[in-house]
Amino acid sequence: MAQTVRQAWVALRVLLVMTVLVGIVYPLAVFLVGRVVPSTADGSFVTDASGTVVGSALIGQPFDGSEWFWPRPSAAGDGYDGLASGGSNLAADNPDLVSAVAERQSAAAAADGVAPAEVPADAVTASGSGLDPDISPEYAQQQVTRVAAARGLDVATVESLVADHTQGRALGFVGEPRVNVLELNLALSQLTP
Repeated sequence: MAQTVRQAWVALRVLLVMTVLVGIVYPLAVFLVGRVVPSTADGSFVTDASGTVVGSALIGQPFDGSEWFWPRPSAAGDGYDGLASGGSNLAADNPDLVSAVAERQSAAAAADGVAPAEVPADAVTASGSGLDPDISPEYAQQQVTRVAAARGLDVATVESLVADHTQGRALGFVGEPRVNVLELNLALSQLTP
């Protein structure tokens, strides 16, 4: 009997120590790390010059008009719906997807004055989440002439802006180079012809 009581007391102490460690200390440590790195813990909010939150660097949003850089197409809900994140789930040979890609390719080529074969894949296909905030540097470069003409800016100025907002591979080898459309358009809005 004494052995059982001793084992129960040891088990109770281990339970209390683990409850404090895993239930209080660990969550508090994670919370404090989140406070030290607020850009990722708070949703990576992007603000304009007046300090107003205009979006998140992690979630794509639509931009209409030839004066803006355009993001990837979205398959999330009715477009860029964070509550309906997801791809189209259509197979690569699905007639609806093939038709949509062909329409997007023609529209992008016409808008940017390039041959349809030169339009990058990210200009015509949605990401897996439908909310990708980034485009390839190639797609950004394709849009430079259109955006510069619509805003009355020098092409070299807009090219320089794209270069300044091009992010390389993470750790030098992970992922692909990319351009965040929201941050690029926010910087573009601050330029004057």
